[in-house]
Amino acid sequence: MQRTDKERVVAELTERLRTTRTLIVADYRGLSVSELDDLRTELLKHRARFSVVKNTLTRRAAEAAGADALLALLEGPSAIAFLEAEGDPVAVAKALGDVARTTRVLAVRGGILEGSPISAEEVENLAKLPSADVLHAQFVGALAAPLTTVVGIFTAPLRDLVGVLSARIDQLQAQGGGAVEEEREDEPQAEEEPQAEEEETETAPAEEATEPVEEGES
Repeated sequence: MQRTDKERVVAELTERLRTTRTLIVADYRGLSVSELDDLRTELLKHRARFSVVKNTLTRRAAEAAGADALLALLEGPSAIAFLEAEGDPVAVAKALGDVARTTRVLAVRGGILEGSPISAEEVENLAKLPSADVLHAQFVGALAAPLTTVVGIFTAPLRDLVGVLSARIDQLQAQGGGAVEEEREDEPQAEEEPQAEEEETETAPAEEATEPVEEGES
């Protein structure tokens, strides 16, 4: 690869790393071309681009972008699933996990979720979470549920992934939480009973009692 081509690749990777908050790194060694193409197609459905990268160039890009957490994951043949802002990290983790199980070749190393590093085990646990639609429905339901219901969600079996789940809920809240607030604002408000008439009724006897009594004519 010519020097100009390397500089172009580094520049593109640097920009992508600066604008990507969530990504997952995997060792793709052993996957066939057709398997790679199938995986790319599946990940595109979830708004993620799966790119094979050169470690030396990616390290330079990571250093330039301030993505130091990525450096430890660049050992051996590397491919990165870059998620767009609207991408679903749960669906991407599920897709990568399915390929890892069926091919017994792909190996997930870890990644970055909303700017925070996550391990391979956390990516695996992320894949066990409900899909974005289900999680969104649970979150919306929890807004109107008693506090015990909300607590129940955060003490579920995956309590060791509280940080990951919280980050996912924050993302969903930013995308869809406003609609819930608007719905609440549209609810009819209870009419307030007029107070003026009641006060006037209650004070009327007092006013009558204070009227001066006219003396009879002698």
